[in-house]
Amino acid sequence: MINLKVKLVALLVTITFASCNNDDAAAPFPLPINEEEVITTVTAVYTPQGGGTAITLRSRDLDGDGPNAPVVTVSGAFALNKTYDGLVTILNETKNPASDITTEVKEEAADHQLFYQKTGNLPNVTYSSNVNNFDANGKPLGLQSVFTTTTAATGILKITLRHLPNKSAAGVSGGDITNAGGATDFEVIFNGISVQ
Repeated sequence: MINLKVKLVALLVTITFASCNNDDAAAPFPLPINEEEVITTVTAVYTPQGGGTAITLRSRDLDGDGPNAPVVTVSGAFALNKTYDGLVTILNETKNPASDITTEVKEEAADHQLFYQKTGNLPNVTYSSNVNNFDANGKPLGLQSVFTTTTAATGILKITLRHLPNKSAAGVSGGDITNAGGATDFEVIFNGISVQ
């Protein structure tokens, strides 16, 4: 009887150890969850080709999901008959020094895309053709843009960063957010954009 009990215990121990896999040995503790980065500051700087005053659009929300609204600024009016090269940077300013989220977005270019939507009679913002503005599949990332001012205009510019958009959906590679899907990492609205 004792012999049978010893064999049963030995069998139970063997089955228990056999059910463990190598993942448990490599990770004795639960793996950390890769949390989303906090985005506090989105800045779009538009520099005119051939010289002139750069225009800076900035949205800063230092308390994140706190009660304070973001501080949104537009440094001035765009000049007529100019072509502006735009560059978006993304920061987490809750850290000291600030963490540059732009680098992570570039590293994960296939999983991200920026969209530029306008209202009023503002000209369209288009993607820059710079090779660094595209992912490894030739689809736009959109951190770099072009804004050409041919007529006086006013309106609103909304910049949205989508995570895991369907870049092959109709219109998405051209900058149309309608069919993009995915999750919104940020959406900032700049009121009072003008071309004078």
